[in-house]
Parts: sequence; structure tokens; C-alpha cells
Amino acid sequence: MEITPLAIADVKLITPKRFSDARGWFSETYNARAYATAGIDCAFVQDNHSYSARQWTLRGLHYQAPPHAQAKLVRTLAGAILDVAVDARKGSPTFGQWVKAEISAENGTQIFVPAGFLHGFLTLEPETAVAYKCDAYYDKPSDGSVLWNDPELAIDWGVAADQVILSDKDAGAVSWGEFASPF
Repeated sequence: MEITPLAIADVKLITPKRFSDARGWFSETYNARAYATAGIDCAFVQDNHSYSARQWTLRGLHYQAPPHAQAKLVRTLAGAILDVAVDARKGSPTFGQWVKAEISAENGTQIFVPAGFLHGFLTLEPETAVAYKCDAYYDKPSDGSVLWNDPELAIDWGVAADQVILSDKDAGAVSWGEFASPF
């Protein structure tokens, strides 16, 4: 397994090894000991799986407020996504900055997003399935969303706003300026 910190070092890109033969390939996608050795020492308690039929489906930027804040380990089972994490930790030297990575079933990469970050992803292909582990259970009252295309954040999603498919929740999210970070 190869673990590479992104420009915000607490967010990590993980590439598990694949072992190939004539049948296809095998990969160990999670091993608590190996992840703990790499500084990812979460007790994951919930697995989520999303499916997006259409390209340019955007989910995010989501968070759960403490005490239900979630760290996430995200991977793509089919298709590809552009995964984005925004540092929302007050007092952090990278507060308000973002990182992104392309995660796909083909490249087998994963991304670790710690608690205290906004998280979202854009499907780059139709028929995209995403699975992610969380270290806290979903808590509806703690759930929140920040506008995906807020000009103050200036995230480069690589797609025009009129092409993006959003939920009502994400379309009505608060701006970065209105967001009072609970982290």
C-alpha cells in the first residue's frame, strides 16, 4: 500500500497493491494495522455506498458537526469521481483551503478525509458507485452542507455549473461566508 499526503497533509491518497493474474486482480482495500501504522487510526463504524446513474452528479460539500464529526475513507467501486476535501478546522493554517484527487475503480485509489473537513465528490463517468467508511454514525441533526461552487472557496471542479446534477439539499446549502464552522 502506498500512502501519499496531499497538499493538506492530513488528507491522504491511498493506493492499495493489486495482485494480478489471468483471472483478474486481488487487492486488500483495508487493514486496520497497516492504516494505523500510516497514521490513520480510526475505528470505522459505518459503511456507506452511493450510486449515481449520471455523469456530473455532485454530492457535497457535506459535514457532520461534533460530537458526530466523521472521518471518511472513500473508494470508487465503478466509474470515477473527483473527490474534494475542504479544511473547516478553525485555527488550522489551511482553514478554507481545499484539495482534490481523482478516485476511480480503474486506478484503485482511495482518499482519507479526516473529521473537520467538508467533503464532496463529482462523478466523472455515468454508472458510478462509491463506497466509504465512516468513524462515526450518521446523525441527522448534525448534518450540514456548504455550497459546492461558493466563489470564496473557488474549487475547480472542471465542469460548468449548469451541467452539475444536485440534490435539493446541496442546491440550497449555505455559502462559505454563512458557514459557522463547528470544528
